Amino acid sequence: MNLTISGHHLEVTPSLRSYVMAKLERILRHFDQVVDVKVLLSVGKQKEKDQRQRAGCTVRVKGQDLFVETQHSDLYAAVDVLADKLDRVVLRYKTRQQGPRATAKRLESIDVVQP
Repeated sequence: MNLTISGHHLEVTPSLRSYVMAKLERILRHFDQVVDVKVLLSVGKQKEKDQRQRAGCTVRVKGQDLFVETQHSDLYAAVDVLADKLDRVVLRYKTRQQGPRATAKRLESIDVVQP
C-alpha cells in the first residue's frame, strides 16, 4: 500500500502523519487489496471557523477509486471522522465484491472442462 499524506495551507507534522497512518490501518484490517491511498489535509477560509479543517482521502482498490471527505473545527477530529467514513465505504465495497451477484459473475467466467 502506497500512502501519500499532503497538506494544503498547512504543514504536515510527524505527529499528524503518524496519527493519520494509525487511523488508516483500520481499512487494512478489513480489506487487504488496497493499492494506493492519498490523504489531503487542508485549512479553509477564515469565514468558516466552525468547519475550517478538512480531511479528504482517495483509496484506489482493484477496479475502483473510493473517495471520502470530512470537515470539522479540529483537524484530529476530522481525521477520526474520515477514518470512520472510510471504514464504512470499504466494508460496503467489500460486501458488494463478495455478494451473490459477484459470485455468479465469477462462476460464469470460469471455463468448465469436462472429460
